[in-house]
Amino acid sequence: MSDRLLVLVRHGQSEWNLKNLFTGWRDVDLTPQGVAEAKKAGVALKARGIKFDVAFTSALKRAQRTLDLVLAEMGQQGIPTFKDQALNERDYGDLVGLNKDDARKKWGDEQVLKWRRSYDVAPPGGESLKDTVARALPYFVREILPEVLRGKRVLVSAHGNSLRAIVMVLERLSPQGIVKRELATGVPILYRLNADSTVAETVDLAA
Repeated sequence: MSDRLLVLVRHGQSEWNLKNLFTGWRDVDLTPQGVAEAKKAGVALKARGIKFDVAFTSALKRAQRTLDLVLAEMGQQGIPTFKDQALNERDYGDLVGLNKDDARKKWGDEQVLKWRRSYDVAPPGGESLKDTVARALPYFVREILPEVLRGKRVLVSAHGNSLRAIVMVLERLSPQGIVKRELATGVPILYRLNADSTVAETVDLAA
């Protein structure tokens, strides 16, 4: 019986998550809480007896370190791992490094909300969620999904918005639906896929 298991995990809390800053492609590290979240994810996955065959992550250290911590807790360091900036967080352009409250003071609540929570409105010099989907989804379809459909057990450690691109397809969410879909830091979501790539089962380890 083929597993066809895909596990998605958003990186643990980062230093800029803690400071309420727009992070995007800025390469910041995990906080101690973020480290603890990643380790907890590894413990939860190990408790389910999962053995991963391959892993994918972004080009940013917060996602890579989360992956390393998860696999270390599971005793599965050394599995084949692929890193690609296609899985990077959404690029927030001119907002990167700004405190979200300061951005609201500068541009107004309504405008910042549009940039953060609309599907196709990009901040100045940055990407919309639609742009991020257009970057991350082809990589998922070309590199990650075929591994799952071959019966591999695949772990992806990435970011809130790049993972939304994958979740949008798996859960068949509309542009309006995916904007509202929250992904907690360091909480694995398990998908078992049918042979036609539809979802047979979803387990959110936060539940």
